[in-house]
Amino acid sequence: MKSSTQTLKKSISSSAQPKPAGRKVAVRSAYSKAELEEIFRRFSVQRPEPKGELEHVNPFTLVVAVALSAQATDAGVNKATRALFAVADTPEKMLALGEEKVRDYIKTIGLFRNKAKNVIALSQKLIDDFGSEVPKTREELVTLPGVGRKTANVVMSMAFGIPTMAVDTHILRIGNRVRLAPGKTPDEIEEILMRIIPKHYLFHAHHWLILHGRYCCKARKPECERCVIADLCKSPEKTCDVPAPLVELPPQIL
Repeated sequence: MKSSTQTLKKSISSSAQPKPAGRKVAVRSAYSKAELEEIFRRFSVQRPEPKGELEHVNPFTLVVAVALSAQATDAGVNKATRALFAVADTPEKMLALGEEKVRDYIKTIGLFRNKAKNVIALSQKLIDDFGSEVPKTREELVTLPGVGRKTANVVMSMAFGIPTMAVDTHILRIGNRVRLAPGKTPDEIEEILMRIIPKHYLFHAHHWLILHGRYCCKARKPECERCVIADLCKSPEKTCDVPAPLVELPPQIL
């Protein structure tokens, strides 16, 4: 059986050869099935029940929160939406509030004017087309103003328990940095991750990867000495080969 390193070298070498016109070349993870199993096993020990960090009280407020989180931090969105959701937790209440007042609540969030417009339009569409209920399918979710594929995936997972892979900036970075799912676009990385992650770990996988990127494999400087997969990691940037102790982390404070 060839090692994962030999397999990776072969794939890199073969990728340099010209490919027949029109043929789609599959991009591969640098990790073997056994390595992938161990990576996500460790994440499951570290965070048995990972949670998204956007505050919400129902599927509607989750859709709004995720839509507002584009180019903003979860902490910043939570700070703005606590007061908003206290007075408007349904499409009808949001519509009654009106765009100007929604704008006042979320003015600390980037692109707040356009986002306020989308929140009102989203609320109207939910009332008109979906009986005020948040739809469960990706195809329907992406018809809502301000909702793209990533937002739809988050809602499907967190609101309805459907395994998806919502590729945000953290997962985009990790996919390429550690060569888990090298890709140029979120869609490419999503396709690879959905294919390679062991099915029994898929439901929590996007939260594990997001939290790993947010708190350990950070954008500016990864904290490799705190990484539980440091020995398995194939990133050329890593500074440590010794994994951090594999212990369950304290419960998330949301």
